[in-house]
Amino acid sequence: MDTKGIIKNQRVNSRKVARSRELRAKMTLAEREFWEMVRNRRMHGLKFRRQQIIDGFIVDFYCDSLGLCVEIDGSVHNCSKRKEYDNNRDEALSLRGLKILRFSNDDVFKNKKYITARLKSEIKS
Repeated sequence: MDTKGIIKNQRVNSRKVARSRELRAKMTLAEREFWEMVRNRRMHGLKFRRQQIIDGFIVDFYCDSLGLCVEIDGSVHNCSKRKEYDNNRDEALSLRGLKILRFSNDDVFKNKKYITARLKSEIKS
């Protein structure tokens, strides 16, 4: 399935748009750090969007050219209810042909080389 342009022409609930804007304004420290790594095509020339709505879900970061969703997971993602939600969302996005990468807050703060290498490997995929 061709994923390029998957976010265009979506019908989006106005509450979701407002929530996405709110999340962009109130990014976590780890999300801000990741955003600094990738904004303005700093990461291998890839364009990323923040808090992108896809099929009613809001993903932390999205790269259209790779069909790639990037999630930055803090401790809130460790509870069983949140893990179940994340798994269901990942499955729904995967059915659209999207890839999902998850990085922990610790990865973002302490292991940028790993993140850079992982994103670079997606270019070659």
